[in-house]
Amino acid sequence: MRHVSLLFTLAALPFHARAGFHFNSSRNVAVYWGQNSFAQSSGPASQQRLSYYCSSTYVSIIIPLAFLNGISPLSLNLANAANECSPFLDNPQILQCPQVEQDIITCQQVYGKTILLSIGGATYGQGGFQTAEEAANAARAVWQMFGPVSPNSFGSRPFGSAVVDGFDFDLESPVNNMAIFGSELRRLIDRGTASSGKRFYLSAAPQCPFPDVFNQELLGAVEFDVVMIQFYNNYCGADSFTPGSATQTSFNFDVWDSWARNSSPKSNTKVMLGIPAAPGAAGRGFIEGAQLKEVIRFCRRFPNFGGVMMWDMSQLYSQIGFLAEINTALNS
Repeated sequence: MRHVSLLFTLAALPFHARAGFHFNSSRNVAVYWGQNSFAQSSGPASQQRLSYYCSSTYVSIIIPLAFLNGISPLSLNLANAANECSPFLDNPQILQCPQVEQDIITCQQVYGKTILLSIGGATYGQGGFQTAEEAANAARAVWQMFGPVSPNSFGSRPFGSAVVDGFDFDLESPVNNMAIFGSELRRLIDRGTASSGKRFYLSAAPQCPFPDVFNQELLGAVEFDVVMIQFYNNYCGADSFTPGSATQTSFNFDVWDSWARNSSPKSNTKVMLGIPAAPGAAGRGFIEGAQLKEVIRFCRRFPNFGGVMMWDMSQLYSQIGFLAEINTALNS
């Protein structure tokens, strides 16, 4: 992604698409929220609070919050949501966001949305961890800060009593010992699911060149439920798709699907098609109309196709009618 953001899922109008992430569905829709990349400070295209989108009948499945853009030490950036947040006095790198806390709970309990916290983003530049122990400790700190509330939870919980449904990795630069961090977070997620009965998820958003050099070690070591491939800003983007051709020379969704079925540490990891939500959302890769339908129809042929991811919410709502196109293509 080009900026920090919150990711969430939009879905089609049918009821089944409005109740959170469906692992066996090919009609999930994810959209990042939090960075207001369209950069409008007011008006209908400006970024609204999270609950505004959750209440929409179009919004359904995954909402990753982006970004936790620092992990050593921890720091949180929700861009223009910051006017509803304030730094903790004892930990100024971390924002306290009571409105986001309220909205996460509303999105989950009232509208059945799945909320993820995205880690990294294009502005992340800490380089990771010097030791494996430091990486594992950081994963525990993230879980205590954003996972289930417990006596061991950190006092500085940005979203208070709200508990995210999992975590997303958006790594766009080298990160040392990230596989250790991811493996420990996966262990904590699995333990949390087993002890509480609440399902937690882990996702990643690598860029489309395979293998993604910044995510290769992480993807080879950690069990991910879903990967949301950024098919934009690269030669393998959705705009390189050749309509009518069963074999693609540049667009490589088939390669990622093969990895998910045959090489991923977790069997049958879902693969989502990541695209820009508007022409200005990325340097290249925006598609619409007949080309969009052809690309989604092509991807739906593959067993592990899980739906569509978009960057980002503010861009999406500036592109009137685009979400309806996505929904139609996924459900036709």
